[in-house]
Amino acid sequence: MMRGVTGRLMLLDTASLYFRAYFGVPDSVRAPDGTPVNAVRGLLEFIDRLVKDHHPDSLVACMDADWRPQWRVDLIPSYKAHRVAEEREAGPDEEEVPDTLSPQVPIIEAVLDALGIARVGVEGYEADDVIGTFTARAEGPVDIVTGDRDLYQLVDDARGVRVLYPLKGVGTLQLTDEAWLREKYGVDGRGYADLALLRGDPSDGLPGVPGIGEKTAAKLLAEFGDLAGIMAALEDPRAKLTPSQRKRLEESRPYVAVAPKVVRVADDVPLPDVDTALPRAPRNPGALKELAERWGLGGSLQRLLTTLAP
Repeated sequence: MMRGVTGRLMLLDTASLYFRAYFGVPDSVRAPDGTPVNAVRGLLEFIDRLVKDHHPDSLVACMDADWRPQWRVDLIPSYKAHRVAEEREAGPDEEEVPDTLSPQVPIIEAVLDALGIARVGVEGYEADDVIGTFTARAEGPVDIVTGDRDLYQLVDDARGVRVLYPLKGVGTLQLTDEAWLREKYGVDGRGYADLALLRGDPSDGLPGVPGIGEKTAAKLLAEFGDLAGIMAALEDPRAKLTPSQRKRLEESRPYVAVAPKVVRVADDVPLPDVDTALPRAPRNPGALKELAERWGLGGSLQRLLTTLAP
């Protein structure tokens, strides 16, 4: 399943990174035919910097084969609903993406494939779920590179799992471990999913429990341990819950019953058999040369090839 995984595994939340590259690199960066390639070149520069700074032994570019899986929508219909550009009868709905970014995604995929960087998306699942499954199966330390805080739930000091969250490009990364999470949110990795579920997340269309914000959610989790402990406290008249908290939690029982499956990333995705070892030379040099010339990838690609070479 995970050929080549030895030592440190780096998992890229690829869409999150190419979105950042797209907005971080001017769209005046273009191919010879005038097509913007700012996201392509920006992502190659991100990968170059990540490999240089963090020395992964294995690397997987995790993809959204389905950015809004139907099984999540069935449980919470508002899930990512505001980001739908077009509903489709068959297959995933189309996500709202800037006009000049969409055409760059197939180029990114072709370049990663020619380089020999493992690229994994699984039908019916988001990249987060692919990342969750690789993380669950990894035997060594894992670095998850994402601009999505949802993946904080995977942080686990005992297993050496941390999130590298880009603050500015990828030159400045916040290394998120359990100490950082406790300082910022008052929870560890496992507790973060419960915190996010209670607080809600407008960017994902998750309503949360009305009246329970981040600080209240953290206090309740500190008092009762986890979401199950909070809901069990509703049955205990002596539990330290205010009347309004009791009322809100009681009214939110239907949401709380289904939200964990939506908010928690899957760890049982059927991963394909891929070689995750960091490539030291391009898998397909001919195709890579053609892509480099056609899309004007220049120094961005050259620097990455130099970094990858043993």
